[in-house]
Amino acid sequence: MEEFVEELMEELDVQTAFTLPILGGIEIKESIVGCWAVMGVLILIAIILGSNLKVNNISKRQAFAEMIVTKCNEIVGGMLGEEAKKYTPFMASIMVFIGAMNIAGMFGIKPPTKDLNVTIALAFVSIVTVQVAGIRAKGVGGWIKSFFSPVWIVFPINVMEIGIKPLSLCLRLFGNILGAFIIMKMVELLIPIVVPVVFSLYFDIFDGFLQAYVFTFLSSMYIKEAVEMAEE
Repeated sequence: MEEFVEELMEELDVQTAFTLPILGGIEIKESIVGCWAVMGVLILIAIILGSNLKVNNISKRQAFAEMIVTKCNEIVGGMLGEEAKKYTPFMASIMVFIGAMNIAGMFGIKPPTKDLNVTIALAFVSIVTVQVAGIRAKGVGGWIKSFFSPVWIVFPINVMEIGIKPLSLCLRLFGNILGAFIIMKMVELLIPIVVPVVFSLYFDIFDGFLQAYVFTFLSSMYIKEAVEMAEE
């Protein structure tokens, strides 16, 4: 049990990958390096799949790229609805990015989403997008007025939602990724042979993408709600 607790604390501890020798030394955490690595790989894949595109007689590579984009747009577009479909490319990119970070552990990189700071940043980006969508749909005056809807007395609650929504998003993502690690360690202690491999595949692949989907789904619902309220 002591060994388990030590491993858990080590997992929660965000190590410094290196220090930039400027401004007295700027520490770059391993989660940041992990994010950069994932972004680099995704950008490289996008460049490879997106080069030399054609209208006719497309290659298998282009067909594969178009299939991925179409599927992502279908999934996210269905969440956002017709009124908020302009945010589909952005939210689809977020879903792929989070999914890639969640499965980074399979390639020897500590998943950046195990760092609470990373999930907070993702939640912040999500909620800013929600507020921007609301302002673009309602205008600044309509956006401010929405905080007093349906009656002025709910104003404090509506303001609190701005903080509650991203908090729930970041804690849900962080908690599920960390929870998967805890379950895996418990399985390894109880059944150290064969079974952990099966569970590892589940948590590293299926659960990793599932959490990316859930994060994107909730963010998309918030955007859809902000836009649809402006149409009423």
